[in-house]
Amino acid sequence: MAGILTSACVRAARARLKVTAVRQIHSSHDVVVVGGGIVGLATARELILRHPALSFVLLEKEKELALHQTGHNSGVIHSGIYYTPGSLKARLCVRGAALAYDFCDRKGIPYKKCGKLIVAVEQEELPRMRALYERGVKNGVRDLSIVDAKGIREREPFCRGIAALDSPHTGIVDWRKVALRYGEDFEEAGGAVLTDYEVSNISVASESPAGSSEGMRYPIAVRDAKGSELRCRYVLTCGGLYSDRLSQISGCSREPRIVPFRGDYLVLKPEKRYLVKGNIYPIPDPRFPFLGVHFTPRMDGGVWLGPNAVLAFKREGYNVYDFSAQDFADALSFRGLQKLVLKNVAYGVGEMYRGVFVGAQVKILQKFIPELQQSDVLRGPAGVRAQALDRDGNLVDDFVFDGGVGEVGSRVLHVRNAPSPAATSSLAIAEMIADEVESRFSL
Repeated sequence: MAGILTSACVRAARARLKVTAVRQIHSSHDVVVVGGGIVGLATARELILRHPALSFVLLEKEKELALHQTGHNSGVIHSGIYYTPGSLKARLCVRGAALAYDFCDRKGIPYKKCGKLIVAVEQEELPRMRALYERGVKNGVRDLSIVDAKGIREREPFCRGIAALDSPHTGIVDWRKVALRYGEDFEEAGGAVLTDYEVSNISVASESPAGSSEGMRYPIAVRDAKGSELRCRYVLTCGGLYSDRLSQISGCSREPRIVPFRGDYLVLKPEKRYLVKGNIYPIPDPRFPFLGVHFTPRMDGGVWLGPNAVLAFKREGYNVYDFSAQDFADALSFRGLQKLVLKNVAYGVGEMYRGVFVGAQVKILQKFIPELQQSDVLRGPAGVRAQALDRDGNLVDDFVFDGGVGEVGSRVLHVRNAPSPAATSSLAIAEMIADEVESRFSL
């Protein structure tokens, strides 16, 4: 029933958005925002609320909004434990979580503060757990505490560990539903949303049929492959998996490059959902770039287990057999990915093995919940993460903004990397991007 209600709410929110799939030739706007994921929608909303007198349009290449990273994430509202104290990610996550809870309360969007345990199962993990605790306290994470084995069982009766960090304000929500509400706010403030518009070129506009004054006022043309053209003063792109390509077609640098990593989840069978009450995470290993497999309850009552992290052969390849020759060649030819693979060969092979053999994934999960059996799980959904890489094979872990010079570059701002937890931080990220837009374009 919960799943039916959640799906119905998303459909209702989607129906309220007055998205337009009609070609709009030579329509002019002050600002064009490219990308209808949670970051693009939050930023468009923030900008129009700050500048209601300006004309805004948001472009999305799909027929619906928030279909990709936003619609395929774990649904967790993170609290800000993992990030370096004082870093941008730490500040944005802590502030973003507070803003997200407040937004959901004001808009009537359901969520659950089900908490999170970050569980140590080996003695050698205890120093890393204490270091995480100190990070979280420095970051301002509220009510964070260390609990012993008895405390773990009080919170998660079937979980076994020797100690854990308890983060009671970690929650879950349907992030796609939140993103669609951002879109509603944007439209209610006077913004336009145009779907089925895949940007193919951003360049100087030719002279307007109405006269050169129109061309001077709106000097940038944003075109798609179907022959549509929008004119504007400024462009902001929040392209996620395609952020590097959007930068390239506007004449800006293509680096850092985006390499897609697919994360495959298992799901608990309905009769076994009682095994998990809240989020259960491992103590992260700093040698590896990802957090490791975890247990995540969902708003519809389900429980996801995972994910692994393997190279996707298509930027929007949610299935094992999804393949794009262009995306595959693009990734493998990039020197940065080659170096990353060489540095993490054993880890990568292990992730691929666990992706193929469910029993191998379950074996890791059993360290936390011994009662879990392979017969208790099914293969579940997958998400694709837009991982930015530099040419030296380093994961880009901070925000990257990019513009350029000349008539086009000086009027375009690309959000090249908005790293996880981007959904949790979306309203705080939107504030930061809006500040950057105002600074660069003197709005």
